[in-house]
Amino acid sequence: MRGPAEYAPGQRYTGGAPRSPTPTVQRGPINTWTAENGSGAVVAVDANTGEKKWQFKMTDVTGSGILTTASDVVFTGGREGFFYALDGRNGEMLWKAALGGQVAIGPMTYGIEGRQYVAAAAGHALFVFALRQ
Repeated sequence: MRGPAEYAPGQRYTGGAPRSPTPTVQRGPINTWTAENGSGAVVAVDANTGEKKWQFKMTDVTGSGILTTASDVVFTGGREGFFYALDGRNGEMLWKAALGGQVAIGPMTYGIEGRQYVAAAAGHALFVFALRQ
């Protein structure tokens, strides 16, 4: 049973649960998510005109960054645990991988001996993918 923590002399006292002056939003588990609850998207915009070029809809908003390579591949992730590779010219999904945890940091790329890799952190793990040559 939960309730306020009560002080008892000589006993451990933690002061109860942390309290925030800002109310929190209770959203529930991801497998009960509905369109009415909201969604997110990756949107490509022409920097010169402000015109929207394409949009890739996602289940939820994301805290993940976006990485675009010179070969027009866009990498991003989401709260639902997927890591996406998108075609930078039209926004179509090239592939996705289930990483088992929220992708909350921007992906990075690097090369070793002529091979390009992309890495993303999800949950408490780092995932690295070798790109096609």
